[in-house]
Amino acid sequence: MSTKLRILALLEQQDGKSISGQTLADALSLSRTSVWKGIKALQEEGYIIEAVTNKGYRLSSKSDILSIETIRLYLQPTLQSFPIYAFKTIDSTNNEARKIALKDPINQGLVLSEEQTKGRGRMGKTFYSPNQTGVYMSFFLKPNLDMADAPLVTTATAVAVCLAIEKLTAKKPQIKWVNDIYLDGTKICGILTEAVSDFESGKIETLIVGIGLNVKEPLTGFPAELDTIAGSLISSKETENINRNRLIAEIANQFDGLYQTIEERSFLADYKKRCFVMGKKITFKERKQEFEAIPIDIDPQGGLVVQMADGQKRTLSYGEISIKKPF
Repeated sequence: MSTKLRILALLEQQDGKSISGQTLADALSLSRTSVWKGIKALQEEGYIIEAVTNKGYRLSSKSDILSIETIRLYLQPTLQSFPIYAFKTIDSTNNEARKIALKDPINQGLVLSEEQTKGRGRMGKTFYSPNQTGVYMSFFLKPNLDMADAPLVTTATAVAVCLAIEKLTAKKPQIKWVNDIYLDGTKICGILTEAVSDFESGKIETLIVGIGLNVKEPLTGFPAELDTIAGSLISSKETENINRNRLIAEIANQFDGLYQTIEERSFLADYKKRCFVMGKKITFKERKQEFEAIPIDIDPQGGLVVQMADGQKRTLSYGEISIKKPF
């Protein structure tokens, strides 16, 4: 690890408190000059490091640049060696995850980016991903799962994102089946799961799980077509800050815990509890025909069990559902 990254890691560990230049130098076995040069290099990269008279250096809570080293500070021990790839800008973290996975058939890892120029959602939709306002991350995994079990990973991911948000904030996000996270009636997160399968065995060879989470409102706002739909974890009216590195790490921690025991399906109860469409009247389309139904349960594969207008029960395994506001 370079000198500046060692300094950054120690500043992060202070959790907003000041640390003297001499203490930094002693802890890292550096000269005061090396510490000063490292601080300057970090500031030039965009980190907000304040020099406080008679107290030393302090990493501002407003300093919010993605850092693999900082993320590792908050990862649980079992994930410390998990490969992480970080980019300033990229077309799509899912696309990059697929490329890396194809180069090494046994590889697993996590791709991050400050920005996506061609972020993707389900059903061919785009996901607006401006610079330094969100969390754009994609896991690529080698699960021992059948293709029929792929939806379980999406539902587990939705629960993991909610648990991470709840742990780091006082907010209570909700889930819209199957892959969207909502807060205060607006969508703040989407999940895109893509699989490469072995046709003969029916097993998943590579699974890519993309997460796009709006953390802060863009300075220029959301595009007009998203203005009434999209929201963010932290609104422009709030003074609260949340460190995206810590949020990424917590999502990874929560996801790993659920993923390792995914076949036990213990997370489905948490999913159902947070799924706000339960008991509401919804519509869905099938073969260009629109149907009305009321969701009543989540099945063992993550499917939405609904009761049709004629009283019959059906299970939706994929597709889009609509619900009228207010939720």
